[in-house]
Amino acid sequence: MRRVVITGAGTLNPLGADTAQTCAALRAGKCAIGPLSCRDVARLTIQIGAEIRGFDPAAHFARNSLSLLDRFSQIALVSARQAVAQSGLEIDAALGLRAGVVMGTAGGGNLTVDDNYRTVYEEGKNRVHPLVVPRLMHNAAASHISMEFGLKGPSWTVSTACASANHAMGQAFHMVRGGGADVMLTGGSDAMLGFGGIKAWEGLRVMSRDTCRPFSRDRSGLVQGEGGAVFVFEAFEHAKARGAEILAEVAGFGMSADAGDIVMPDQDGPLRAMRAALADAGLNQEDVDYVNAHGTGTAANDRTEAAALRVLLGDHLDRCPVSSTKSMHGHLIGGTSAVELLACVMALREHVIAPTVNFTEVDPDCALDPVPNEAREARVQVAMSNAFAFGGLNAVLVLRSAP
Repeated sequence: MRRVVITGAGTLNPLGADTAQTCAALRAGKCAIGPLSCRDVARLTIQIGAEIRGFDPAAHFARNSLSLLDRFSQIALVSARQAVAQSGLEIDAALGLRAGVVMGTAGGGNLTVDDNYRTVYEEGKNRVHPLVVPRLMHNAAASHISMEFGLKGPSWTVSTACASANHAMGQAFHMVRGGGADVMLTGGSDAMLGFGGIKAWEGLRVMSRDTCRPFSRDRSGLVQGEGGAVFVFEAFEHAKARGAEILAEVAGFGMSADAGDIVMPDQDGPLRAMRAALADAGLNQEDVDYVNAHGTGTAANDRTEAAALRVLLGDHLDRCPVSSTKSMHGHLIGGTSAVELLACVMALREHVIAPTVNFTEVDPDCALDPVPNEAREARVQVAMSNAFAFGGLNAVLVLRSAP
């Protein structure tokens, strides 16, 4: 099996329009949560979210292309362009046959669905745009990325709710490590901050009305956001041969299913996924220097994740920082673990751990070090990124410093 490295990264999320802006915001502990601006916001009980502000699609895409692109696809394409540019890859015909894409999304073209339901039911029209299906399909982002860069190898989409991006990146890791491809573009994106998307999440009664404060005793729920990130996963020898800069090594991946409740988290499933990821990487629990937690800010998730980490790491948890960057960029649903992997790469490269902001008081049920409110300098050589989804589907990635 081959070693797999990251040679490029790109993002568009509430904290920034690229990786440099995003990492600067993570280091500064910036919180991008604010009032929503979607249509009919006055009819929503939850009126806050983490929006991407100042993004002009027309500056990135030709007018005829925009008719095919839901916002989640726009986010994915902008991120992919940045990642490929940073990687320095020249994808010619030969490499295109050995390169592919795996993207994660939970909602796909959710805003397209929302807009066209309005067209039919609110406005009473009997016809919709002929390209509605290509816009809303979950594989749209992956397909557009493959077409833009001529990626003719294995390409598909993963949809596992809030673990979608980690599952996608794990599958890309397997493809490169197993020899099925030399290069894979991978990550996730979601854009569900429309009236229908927010209204649906309101029904779950897990949303905060003020802000997201994971692991804090007074936490009141999650805050939804929009955005995503894309990475270039590449075989180490392939990257080395062309003199590419290596951002980090993908060391291991683990996944599991709770096989329990459709919405309530379970300690055993996440624990098995974390153990599997460390075993896959050939690492012990004492080797972990930083955990980017799933950390949604709900009472149940944070308590359950903290308990699972205590079992996994034992006394080492007292020395291992665990932060949730959802406190800054919100819960980006299927795209969130892709953006969170950026925080892990930052920790490995810059030795700066992103904080859990909005933290006010310690919760005895979450006995860990959440890196409260301010970023921290620390020597990080191994980072773990958790994603635990509704439906009890868990995916964990382990990164190691660049070889």
